[in-house]
Amino acid sequence: MGAQLRVYKRRIQAVTATKKITKAMEMIAASRIVKAQRRVAASMPYATELTRAVTAVATGSTTKHPLTTEIEAPTRAAVLLVTSDRGLAGGYSSNAIKAAERLRERLAGEGKEVDTYIVGRKGVAYYNFRERKVAESWTGFTDSPSYGDAKNIAAPLIEAIQTETAEGGVDELHIVFTEFVSMMTQNPVENRMLPLSLDEVADENSKKGEILPLFDFEPSAEDVLDALLPRYVESRIYNALLQAAASEHAARRRAMKSATDNAGDLIKSLSRLANAARQAEITQEISEIVGGASALADATAGSDK
Repeated sequence: MGAQLRVYKRRIQAVTATKKITKAMEMIAASRIVKAQRRVAASMPYATELTRAVTAVATGSTTKHPLTTEIEAPTRAAVLLVTSDRGLAGGYSSNAIKAAERLRERLAGEGKEVDTYIVGRKGVAYYNFRERKVAESWTGFTDSPSYGDAKNIAAPLIEAIQTETAEGGVDELHIVFTEFVSMMTQNPVENRMLPLSLDEVADENSKKGEILPLFDFEPSAEDVLDALLPRYVESRIYNALLQAAASEHAARRRAMKSATDNAGDLIKSLSRLANAARQAEITQEISEIVGGASALADATAGSDK
């Protein structure tokens, strides 16, 4: 019985140490969420106004440009998947990967060949394990991305959209990331970045009651769109990276809180088992003492006779 009690004590010590670690990780993630939320909020106005400007320029001109002109029969598409570098975040990365898989299936069903670009070690590991081709990948910054990281990611994607499909380019550019809604809600979403859907943007502006401004182009609308293309793609990717980072911290905080609560419940359960084992050990010792005393008394009474 004493050996069983020692086993329970060792397990309680191990779970207590784990609980301290998960509690610390929960507090760290919670402290980082606030900063990540502020960065998301700071990036939104720029991305929104840039999209609005691109829409206004495209609406006011008849220039065919990769930024706004849809191909009649697209054959190739690029998908940028944003996952995390680290684990212990619940289903954060797996949900984004599932969303990307559904998008790939839909694009393949439309007869399009898909090139995959991945951000985060979790996504890279998923594709490498299944021996799937990855056009390019980036790792090491998912929990705190910078605008420079967004520029590095955007460069090959812009080159691909500007290259003819016969030479290895793509007709469409999609992005899959986790949208930060609140501390408790983060949704994996997929958006088509290029070509920009002017009808959807126009519908959004009409719902908000906004009217697009009129522009005079100098030297030409095509030159303006050429200048806006990299800025637009970079800003959209940067905003997606920031939202994904905030979602990652929120998912990790929630997962670590759940782990801490489960560790507390396990400690309570093991403590009850340890107490039961201790009581059983004490009862056994008392029984042995009483039995020994009774036997000694019987032996003494027999010798007196």
